[in-house]
Amino acid sequence: MILKVKYLNVKKYIKIPEPCMDLFMTEVRQKFSIPEGKNLTVTDDGGTEVDADVFPELVSSDLCFVIHDADSGEFSLSESSSLTDTCSLTSSQDSMAEVSLCKQARLEEELLQSVPARDLVKKVLLDKPGGAAVLKEYEDTGSICDSSRRQMVNILAAHMTETEGRVPQRLTREKYALGIITLFPSLKDPLSRKGYEHFYDAQSGSGFLAWRLKTIQRKTKLHSPTPNNPKTMTGGPTCARDIGQGGEQDESCKEAISLMTHTNDDDIIFQKMRETFAYRQKLIHSPDTSASVLSVFPRLLDTKGLVLQDFSLLFGSEISTRLLERWPSYKPKLIKEASSLAQTPLLQRLLQSAREEPVLSSADNLQGWDSDMSTLLLLLHILSPQSTGRKRTYKISTSRAMDNLVVFHKSCQSLDEHLDADDHRQPYLLASGLHKKAISNYYIVMDKKLIPCQGNTSLAAFDELFKVHFVFSLSYDESLHTMFTFLQTTVYNIDVGSTRESPKVRELRAKLMNDHV
Repeated sequence: MILKVKYLNVKKYIKIPEPCMDLFMTEVRQKFSIPEGKNLTVTDDGGTEVDADVFPELVSSDLCFVIHDADSGEFSLSESSSLTDTCSLTSSQDSMAEVSLCKQARLEEELLQSVPARDLVKKVLLDKPGGAAVLKEYEDTGSICDSSRRQMVNILAAHMTETEGRVPQRLTREKYALGIITLFPSLKDPLSRKGYEHFYDAQSGSGFLAWRLKTIQRKTKLHSPTPNNPKTMTGGPTCARDIGQGGEQDESCKEAISLMTHTNDDDIIFQKMRETFAYRQKLIHSPDTSASVLSVFPRLLDTKGLVLQDFSLLFGSEISTRLLERWPSYKPKLIKEASSLAQTPLLQRLLQSAREEPVLSSADNLQGWDSDMSTLLLLLHILSPQSTGRKRTYKISTSRAMDNLVVFHKSCQSLDEHLDADDHRQPYLLASGLHKKAISNYYIVMDKKLIPCQGNTSLAAFDELFKVHFVFSLSYDESLHTMFTFLQTTVYNIDVGSTRESPKVRELRAKLMNDHV
């Protein structure tokens, strides 16, 4: 069906396969090139606001739908009627006071929305089998486990489809998501804009509620409408960044590179690496030269600490130290969260090592990693390597994913033989020593080459592994993507809001940051 649409005095025709408000808004954004972040409202050509429930009835009439941009000052009629008295800017002298009144009015409006949303979710859970147990678990523990969260989502999604059909309105989905974090405050994500995007994110069509509804839709209809286009996310290790330097002339950089190659003075090497930082980043982000960086700058392969220096030049020293500073507060919470998972022999061994508990024999003790590395591997278990998105294009066991993160190498064996047999694509840690709890050297293996780690602990070495991805603009290994993304956004606070995060990442962050783990 074809509809007539007007936006900013420009009229166009929009074609949609079925009378669905979400599909209509997606096509409108594409046709008029409207960013996903803009808050839009729809009225008819007479100024009456159009809601999702009446939209299917209006598409058959010869209406011109008018799109309003609320972010630029075009509020819907319901908003404008309630905010006119407080938000009208009558003079420049009163503008600051009125802006404050606007913010207060919006906070009051959010409160008015959250209370009925909370009451609705609570009523549904109390009325449905299993819902009361979820409420009781939260009352007793201050949080809910994964199985209870899945049960709650199933109950609420089923109720939505019972009351509104197989495609509930967007506002309804948002209301239920808002109700969840209002009823269960420890499930709110402190770093996301609304706090409930891991349950329902209208911009990307993702979240626990959205995924459950799509499962219901697939089971009730063979052909589903085209999903909303996901919001473009540009954050992460491969993002080109403004390094705040003009860059040096190529000739002067070549002189510095030549000097570094022929000196063993660490002070000179570090100084010249700082001076050639902008030039090196230029090579890294050029497809034609990115593979030659280690050949152009061979001191990266024999001088410890150069990766850490480049990362600090990218982000500053404050961000660079965050993992080591924050780890003592995150570690016990991760151990406790892993304790609630279904226990396997591998998970039990990692928990023992993480807690530094005595084991049955000294031989068994030598087989396990130290406490910090074991806790990092527990994080990999919590953020299952198979849960990387809505479409799981591959399956990999957690034990295999662990091998993509860290590999033990006996110090009596040849490193060259290990590199010759290496088939990894993305960087990983190589821990060399007599046994896993007596590591003498850590290396980062990249392109069959060894970059020595400056840190002599497993946590410091892992910190360097994480930073290598940003220094060399390398994507995360698929099986480790969720784990690295969690650390990037939650611990290092890099590219928060511009990096695609799975609902599992946001859920874990909500648990840890709300201190209910």
